[in-house]
Amino acid sequence: MLRRLHLYSTHKTIPAPRLTSLFFLFLSLSSYDNFVKAHIFIYADCSQETYVPNSPFEENHNSLLASIVSSSSQASYNSFAIGNGSSSPPEGICYGLYQCRGDLKTTDCSRCIESAVNQISLVCPYSYGAALQLEACYVRYEHIDFLGRLDTNLKYKRCSKSVDNDVEFFRRRDDVLADLPTAMGFKVSCSGPVEGYAQCLGDLSSSDCSSCLADAVGQLKNLCGSAAADVYLGQCYARYWASGYYDLTSDSSNEDDEGKTVAIVVGILAGVAILIVLLSFCRRVMD
Repeated sequence: MLRRLHLYSTHKTIPAPRLTSLFFLFLSLSSYDNFVKAHIFIYADCSQETYVPNSPFEENHNSLLASIVSSSSQASYNSFAIGNGSSSPPEGICYGLYQCRGDLKTTDCSRCIESAVNQISLVCPYSYGAALQLEACYVRYEHIDFLGRLDTNLKYKRCSKSVDNDVEFFRRRDDVLADLPTAMGFKVSCSGPVEGYAQCLGDLSSSDCSSCLADAVGQLKNLCGSAAADVYLGQCYARYWASGYYDLTSDSSNEDDEGKTVAIVVGILAGVAILIVLLSFCRRVMD
């Protein structure tokens, strides 16, 4: 588990292993393969500070999430400050942003963001700050201004099983990784059988983006040494894989009791939802 002091708020990272299979249970009911892939849960980052219901922050928080969903049908990235410079008390201000992967169509982006917004309140209930990463989109909000502030803390990593010391593969991999920090937004690169892509959040300057990606690439080299790997930092991520090979496992060091508790809660809700659907179907058949 990653414990860190972030903009005066303590967060806990909830990694994918406890939640991926549960959300995938819902998503597998869909016949749209691309929809399922885009919505796979990667990680969530929840503040331990919580707000009370019906507080000024809750009102602005709900307004922010609604604005994020609405904006995602028009653009793949946007940032917001709700309650800033108004009559709202300082503790009610809510900052946030969302971003979709650079190769996602607008309609798919909007659906991914809507899913992320629906999940973030479930995974991080009443949190003063939260971030949620799906396979193809990201949502974050805070009660203090984080926009444009470089954050290269490691949030999550996934590595495939280690491979033999294949000199040619690692040469190709290093060629791809050397190209990714040149990204201005979303970058795709390939060298022979090795492919990769990287992306910064839209609130970063070009110099901070390069710095973040250089850090992510360095961690990819040092943390994994395998045929496929992802690294997610606070404001950027990078990924590489050998063509036809993408079997990743999560970082087991991120596991904690909170993640297991959330998994139990989400699992119960998933079971109840499916049971309701089945009972409704059976009732129609019997009628």
